[in-house]
Amino acid sequence: MKLNHFPDHPLFSFVDWSLRGIGQVVFQNNPLSGLVILAALVWNSWIYAVICILGVISSTLTAVILRADRGMLRDGLYGFNGALVGLALVAFTSEDFRAGSIPSIAMVVYIICAAAFTTMALASIGALLAPHKVAPLTMPFVLVGWLFLFAVLKFDAIDAGPMAKPISPEQFSDTVPYVLSTWYEGIGTSIGQIFFQDNWISGYLILIAIGLNSRICAAMGLLGAIVGTLVAALYGGPEGAVRDGLFGYNSALTAMALGGVFLVFTWRSLLYAIFGAVIASWLWASVAIFLTPIGMPVLTSTFVLVTWLMLLGQGAFKALVPVPPAESTTPEDNRARYLGHQG
Repeated sequence: MKLNHFPDHPLFSFVDWSLRGIGQVVFQNNPLSGLVILAALVWNSWIYAVICILGVISSTLTAVILRADRGMLRDGLYGFNGALVGLALVAFTSEDFRAGSIPSIAMVVYIICAAAFTTMALASIGALLAPHKVAPLTMPFVLVGWLFLFAVLKFDAIDAGPMAKPISPEQFSDTVPYVLSTWYEGIGTSIGQIFFQDNWISGYLILIAIGLNSRICAAMGLLGAIVGTLVAALYGGPEGAVRDGLFGYNSALTAMALGGVFLVFTWRSLLYAIFGAVIASWLWASVAIFLTPIGMPVLTSTFVLVTWLMLLGQGAFKALVPVPPAESTTPEDNRARYLGHQG
C-alpha cells in the first residue's frame, strides 16, 4: 500500500520521501509508518529522532541532486541507509548509548557526509546485485557505518566516546538469571535495536508503525524477535544481551525479509523465514566475537548475510516464490498478485 497524503509540491514531496525512507528501514513504504517510528524514537530520545531526520534528509537530498531514479526516490529507498548511519555514529560515540549525546558541529558534518555516501553505496551495490534480483538491503549502511566508525578513532575533532555499550556477548555477565521482564523487554528491545533504541516500549511502538502498513510484516517482525530471543536463551546467551535485544534485531529483519517481502508469503516461506531468524540469532554472536578485537559492532550485517544467502540461491527451490525487489510492496499485496496470477 502506498499512502500519499501530501499535495504535489516539491517540499511536501520531499517530506513524504523522507518519511518513507525511515519506514523502509523495516520495509514499510508508508509515510505514516515513518512518522510513528519517529515518535517511537522521541519516546526514547529526541536526540536520536533528530539524528534520524538528519541522516534520511542527507541521503535523500543527495539522491535528488544526483537525479537518481524517481521511483526509488518516491519509495524512500535512498533514505533508510542514511538514517541508520546517522543513528549508528551517534549511538557508538555517545557517553550514554540509550539517550545519545548531542553531536558536535564536526560530528554533524561527519554524519551528513556519511549519510550522503550511503546513496552512492546503494547505487553501486544495487548495480552488482541487479542481475540476481536481490536488494542491497542495509549493506550500504553496514559498510559505511564500519568505515566511518573506524575513522572516528583517528580524528581529535570527533570524540570517540567510551564505546560503553557492550557489543559482544562475552562482555555481559553470565551469572544474571532470566526473569519475566527479560522476555517482554528483550522481545520489544529487539525491534527497537533496529534503530539503536535500547528501549522496549519504543520497540513495540515501532511494531505498531509496521502494522499500520502491513500486518504480516508486523507479525513476522514480532515472530523474528521472539525466535531470536528464545534461541539465545535456550543456548545460554547472557541475560543482559538477551534483555537488550542484541540477539533478536537481526532475526526480526530476516523474518520480515523472507516472510513476505522478497518471497511470497506461504507456509513454506514462513518456515524458511523462521529458519533464517534462528540462524541470524546464532550468527550475531559469531560475528560479534569476530569483530570484538577491532571494537566494531555487528550492526545489521547478520541480517544481510543470512538474507542474501537464502535469497541468492532460492531459485533452486521450487517451493519458494520470489518477489523481485522492484515489484515488492507489502506481503499482502505480493501474495494477492501471486494468487491472482495462479487463478
